[in-house]
Amino acid sequence: MQRQNDKRWHIPAPLPPEVDAELHDFQPYLRQILFNRNVRTAAEAVEYLNCSAPLSDPFLLMDMDRTVERLWRAIDGGEPVAIYGDYDVDGVTATALMVEVLRALGGNAEAYIPNRFDEGYGLNNEALDVLAERGFRVVLTVDCGIRSPREAEHARALGLDLIISDHHMPKDDLPDALAVICQKRDNDPYPEKNLAGVGLAYKITQGLLQHRPVEGVLAEQWLDLVALGTVADVVPLTGENRVMVRQGLRQMRLAQRQGLLSLAQAAGVDLRRVNAVDIGFRLGPRLNAAGRLESALQAYELLVTDDLLQAGYLAQKLDDQNKDRQRLTQEMQERAEELLGEEEGYILIACDEQFNPGVVGLVAAKLTESYYRPAVAGQIGEEFTRASCRSIAEFHITRALDECADLFVRHGGHAAAAGFTIRNENMDALRQRLGEIARRELEGLDLRPMLRADLEIPLALMRPSYLEEIEMLQPTGMGNPDAVFVSRRVQVVNARTVGSEANHLRLTVKDGGVTYAAIAFRQGHWAGNLPTFIDLMYTYELNVYNGQRSMQLNVIDLKPSEEKNPA
Repeated sequence: MQRQNDKRWHIPAPLPPEVDAELHDFQPYLRQILFNRNVRTAAEAVEYLNCSAPLSDPFLLMDMDRTVERLWRAIDGGEPVAIYGDYDVDGVTATALMVEVLRALGGNAEAYIPNRFDEGYGLNNEALDVLAERGFRVVLTVDCGIRSPREAEHARALGLDLIISDHHMPKDDLPDALAVICQKRDNDPYPEKNLAGVGLAYKITQGLLQHRPVEGVLAEQWLDLVALGTVADVVPLTGENRVMVRQGLRQMRLAQRQGLLSLAQAAGVDLRRVNAVDIGFRLGPRLNAAGRLESALQAYELLVTDDLLQAGYLAQKLDDQNKDRQRLTQEMQERAEELLGEEEGYILIACDEQFNPGVVGLVAAKLTESYYRPAVAGQIGEEFTRASCRSIAEFHITRALDECADLFVRHGGHAAAAGFTIRNENMDALRQRLGEIARRELEGLDLRPMLRADLEIPLALMRPSYLEEIEMLQPTGMGNPDAVFVSRRVQVVNARTVGSEANHLRLTVKDGGVTYAAIAFRQGHWAGNLPTFIDLMYTYELNVYNGQRSMQLNVIDLKPSEEKNPA
């Protein structure tokens, strides 16, 4: 199948004159960036740049009152509470947060994180049996459970008070639990719909302390975990998420959590300057590696330990596992491409007996990135295939799976990512149905990746002073991207490949009397093929190397310049 290297550029229309006038106190380029992020007034701009929007009342969430009452009753009565999490970073951070909070409030709480390989995702009846046998009467799920009606019935039969907190999209039949906290429930009035699982855990924490304040205990103490899980789960960094992540990054920079400090040292991250990119590409993957290859309990133990030696040992182990994960991902991606061969369908499906089920999601993501198609990668077991899915903006993968619900043992997810377990004998039918659904949804569309910039600006007009204002957009990520610029007819002074595999491009470019260094990751194929003048799409950043600080362009994409170069 042909890799998708040709990309569309989208540059939004200039902001309307009335918004331009309203934002007159800001630089012209910044006005456009703010407008692109739905900022229309000066007051909104100040609130956005300062990240000062207030968080909503946690009791707006359905069943929050019932949840808080039951947890406080457990605390007061000395009842043990099981926190049942998921094995990704969102689930692990939410589990750590709730265990620490309940213990800080005087309760007895213990973590339960299922093993990916033995138990699979989410609630399972065998785990509930074990918890009941061990004397638990209250089970609080974090980041899972919203699609577990049968397990909720089993919990009720065991005499367990099950509280579900889960940010995933519910089905029509909500589990019959004591309480179900999910901002995506029908008619739930909570205004922020994009909270991660750890964000919901934080709202429960706020609810507990709002109901009964405890001296010396503040919900904000756990915002470092909220930032970690929210960024790693790739939910939109808008609204409350952005506010909590910015505050959580400040908390992380205090380096008060020994496990995070040790993990940052192993990852080569200066925790005093940590940002969302560090979480997304360096800290998060190391925490995820534990659940992908062995047990997520190692990541959990790292986050909650205050023992220096244990933290150092666990951080190094996760770092080693992450290297193994990278190697496995590369090998499995190559195998997946072999299985796909010359297939040119609207959805890519690659399953194999030798695939590691902990890494299939990363392989699906790589396939989607390379070919710009929704992709499924799965491990074929003796009876079941367990698969992960990644998708593109034009295709809601979980809705597609919902159309095939009768084929699955379980399934669920988001618009862009999902997972399922299916009996092997149903795989052929699934391939056919998903292929038909993908064709129906995607046929006739221009299936090239869309790269979005904020504005077009001559490179000669870029100023180092802009960086301070650009930094106020942080934290950036999904839904709140970095500021992206397009500069046309930039002259190439020199270009060479860099990196161990010569797959990156180092450039020097100029516009009039202004010269900049630039780096274009994974674009080494342009070496030797660059014309004299090119169009650049890039972010503007500070580069620190060997103690030297300079501005550079981080190139997202480039194209040969034309006299009239349509995006």
